[in-house]
Amino acid sequence: MTTIAIPPGMPQYDDVPRFDVARVRADFPILNREINGYPLVYLDSANTSHKPRQVLDVLEEHYALHNANVSRSVHTLGTEATEAYEGARAKVAAFINAPSTDEVVFTKNSTEAINIVAYAFSNASLRPDADPRFRLGPGDEVVISEMEHHSNIVPWQLLCERTGATLRWFPVTEGGRLDESGLEDLVTERTKIVSLVHVSNILGTVNATSRITERVRAVGALLLLDCSQSVPHLPIDVVDLDADYIVFTGHKMCGPTGIGVLWGRGELLAAMPPVFGGGSMIETVTMARTTYAAPPARFEAGTPPIAEAVALGAAVDYLTGIGMRAIQWHEKELTAYALDALASVPDLRIFGPTVPVGRGGTISFALGDVHPHDVGQVLDSLGVQVRVGHHCAKPVCSRFGVPAMTRASFYLYTTTEEIDALVAGLEQVRKVFD
Repeated sequence: MTTIAIPPGMPQYDDVPRFDVARVRADFPILNREINGYPLVYLDSANTSHKPRQVLDVLEEHYALHNANVSRSVHTLGTEATEAYEGARAKVAAFINAPSTDEVVFTKNSTEAINIVAYAFSNASLRPDADPRFRLGPGDEVVISEMEHHSNIVPWQLLCERTGATLRWFPVTEGGRLDESGLEDLVTERTKIVSLVHVSNILGTVNATSRITERVRAVGALLLLDCSQSVPHLPIDVVDLDADYIVFTGHKMCGPTGIGVLWGRGELLAAMPPVFGGGSMIETVTMARTTYAAPPARFEAGTPPIAEAVALGAAVDYLTGIGMRAIQWHEKELTAYALDALASVPDLRIFGPTVPVGRGGTISFALGDVHPHDVGQVLDSLGVQVRVGHHCAKPVCSRFGVPAMTRASFYLYTTTEEIDALVAGLEQVRKVFD
């Protein structure tokens, strides 16, 4: 079993669950690759995670043996596909402790999930008989933060443009935390929805949301949490989290691309108007009018990503088998190790929390005056894969006065040896550009 040397000052715990990282890595075929003659060091899991053989096999088997459309046919293949698709929904619901499987809507990704909520507000705003919680107009406000991924900024900007509502946001402190000092002035009786990232994809910050949730409830607003970077890495319980919606995506949690999840409280989904029209989302259709199916079908128009959903169910099985608490602690220890190791690199500036408390395994940094693209190219020549750029979070880069950042991100298959390779690679970058 792989163990991690924890830097001085980091608490040691004997009762946390552990797993054998070497055995986990053996499940991921891609980790056997070499890049430019070097062993692959993949430190870009916040972008997309790799897929274990257990997920790849399920995806292949579904197409090979059970391929059919869902909720349309009574023949054997159609029944098998439907059962597998709905079985995956049940697995996802259990994974996040959703009170009902009907609260799990399959989407293309987190971006589409957020847009579904935003467009439901937009559609409701055109209907005088719509639930008033979803009607927006001039004088109403939507609140986000400066820390958001573009997918949790642009849909709300567009919604405010369509409805005349005002967009407001929490600023970010120099230490990479949400600045909640103006909470009561920011979230008011004019606020209709607050939409925040749970774990930042660029700063690694884990946002403690309890104080914001309390304020949201006090003013009668709704709360959406972008959990794209938390559901794959932390135990998530939607009941304890006490949000109204959460979104996440399959490809960041060992699943395939093209599949995501919108979880919403059942009574809210039932009150939301549809966003996409077409087959499968209807109750009945005449030439004069249409009535709509109950959620989740109401929000899943057309043929859904069936095989992708089934494979996402397999990813949930895989992560559950390892244990989300074990994954959380593995990454916490890796992050402590990485923060300590990166501190030894001269002229390296870390953006976001510099202690492994209230932060996840995503570390963005600058190396002196070397442009991140140059950092990334040198690291790639050594087999080390990191992401460079604005990470779909340009306001964060602007906040810290840089055009781009280099980002290393970890997952259950990451080792301390790979972090050592990153540090050695950064030393090589310094030599090239010294």
